[in-house]
Amino acid sequence: MTFPRNALTVAVAALTLPVLAPAAQASTSFIANSFYDQQHPHSRYGYIEWAETVKALSNGELQPDVYTGTVLLAPRASLQGIQDNIVQVAHHAAVYTPSEMPVANAVQELGFNFADPLNGILAVTDFSLNNPIQLEEWKELDIVYLGAYNTPPYVLFCREPVRTLDELRGKRIRTAGSTVSAWVEQAGGIPVNVPSSEMYSGLDRGSLDCATNAANDLIDRSLYEVAEHTTLLPTGMYWSGPQWGFNSDFWAGLTDEHRDVFKQATAKAMTRMIVQYLATADASLEEAISYGNNVYEPGEDLMASVVEFREKSLENVYDTAREQYGVEEPEALIDDFLATYQKWEDLLAEVDREDEDALAELAMKEIFDKLPADYGIY
Repeated sequence: MTFPRNALTVAVAALTLPVLAPAAQASTSFIANSFYDQQHPHSRYGYIEWAETVKALSNGELQPDVYTGTVLLAPRASLQGIQDNIVQVAHHAAVYTPSEMPVANAVQELGFNFADPLNGILAVTDFSLNNPIQLEEWKELDIVYLGAYNTPPYVLFCREPVRTLDELRGKRIRTAGSTVSAWVEQAGGIPVNVPSSEMYSGLDRGSLDCATNAANDLIDRSLYEVAEHTTLLPTGMYWSGPQWGFNSDFWAGLTDEHRDVFKQATAKAMTRMIVQYLATADASLEEAISYGNNVYEPGEDLMASVVEFREKSLENVYDTAREQYGVEEPEALIDDFLATYQKWEDLLAEVDREDEDALAELAMKEIFDKLPADYGIY
């Protein structure tokens, strides 16, 4: 789904015109947007706390004006909002714009096969800042990618118990991404592709029987109220698109020192975000249980269906990238990602996975400090 640029721009311009101070002035104000609510890890750590870090590291010279939720931009409109300079930096989930971001979505096809969010967020960032095929996509879109997000493995929230293939059959299940949708369909369910912001209303109305998302949404989005049954069925992680995507003109207009501030703030926020996200997901399951919700392990046949589909999708990932997303060199793209993922498995073996400062230092050393001085200057 796309939006006419003029219509979107006119609709929100009065609210969103940035104050871009001349170089001679003391500060540069800009708008940053995350469509998640303010308590979600992607907003709380990735934007609200990140903004405070940006201010501190720049001695107040950079002044972010942070919007959370959908008051400014709907999830599907985030990319256009960055391009049109309605916002200067924003989160954008590429699964909402597959035709605009085919490369990012082709790599996301691997998400069904991995279950380590910390490894994922670092590997995806490293890959997305260095792979020439992915870099060309950011350039064509006229945005500057600076860092990733990564979810914990998605689980299944349902209005009724869904523990077996028989209980899943015929259920309308909110999914994100083509791979998990294909699995749902093969397993006998009905995939429904709607934004995560519509899960609550869909479950409440009954237009959805189940939704897949990270466990923290039981509390952060109050899904425990409308989905009393959670099955710990791992249905993939999500990372496609930028957690921090910059308007290219805004990025180019920054000083080298200010671009360095964003790199440092991003390294810190990215690693803190995932450590806290994992803790929040575990705590949310416990809290939902205390409210009377039920949490199940998947039945053998349901889990076997996922494992079998994972193996099949990994075998077919090159064909999927080529045929579904039009990637001309899928082997080069996918193999580079797999190698980068393995690289970070090795690097993380030497660090405390809950030490946020050590993780941020590692991200700076292995990723951001290695970027060319003119990164993102088109």
